[in-house]
Amino acid sequence: MKTTQLLEGLEFHDKNPYADPLFVDKQGRIIRFTLRPGQHIIAHDAPHSPFYVVVLKGQGVFVGDDGREQRLGPNSLAIFDPGEMHTIRALDEDLVFVGFLHGTPLKTTDDVGGKISRRADTTGGKQHE
Repeated sequence: MKTTQLLEGLEFHDKNPYADPLFVDKQGRIIRFTLRPGQHIIAHDAPHSPFYVVVLKGQGVFVGDDGREQRLGPNSLAIFDPGEMHTIRALDEDLVFVGFLHGTPLKTTDDVGGKISRRADTTGGKQHE
């Protein structure tokens, strides 16, 4: 088992939102996003995966293909379909959310990355799943 504290070690950038890969392997990705007030993520999609978002801190406006703005805060869940264009904007406070994506057909290696996978090995050198 791997664990992390989702609100510890937050990194914000003044000019742009920051995406922090917490875990990456061929099965999927977990990414923590941090936005300062007023920062936004431009319209984009995840063509091969749904994008599941869990808001941890702050308030943001989330917009999907339907164009409807939804204000979401802590403990909210948003689900974007594969290929669904979406944008996200932080309101008047820092916004922190975690996004979950499936693996993509283009990711064919068994590489594992992200902060959770780089934690100190406490298994005595043995790999466990």
